[in-house]
Amino acid sequence: MKIRGKGDKTVLIPLPPAVARAINQAVDGRDHGPILRDVYGDRVDRHATTCRLKALAEGAGIRIARMRPHMLRHTFVTTMLDAGVSLRDVQIAARHADSRTTMRYDRGPQEPRPAP
Repeated sequence: MKIRGKGDKTVLIPLPPAVARAINQAVDGRDHGPILRDVYGDRVDRHATTCRLKALAEGAGIRIARMRPHMLRHTFVTTMLDAGVSLRDVQIAARHADSRTTMRYDRGPQEPRPAP
């Protein structure tokens, strides 16, 4: 899929087949414009995305005080780093221009906290 990201950079990203099918269903034959649209056909903005994510989390029984879409990105990057994926591969997957940005997500080996 070709996407336009920060700074108007266009990149090609590979999609798993299930994701590609879901996107094809969402675009419903359109070849341009936003993938996700509201009931009026306009692009879904970040506020609507946050509200939808909160509703989905609540429906799944997930209780987090400040649920935000960026938490999904953070979880993606952190999980990859924790699983031992190379920093460079995670940087590419996250589309970070600088590896230092990716390194901020790395918590390193987790030491058990001493009991209070």
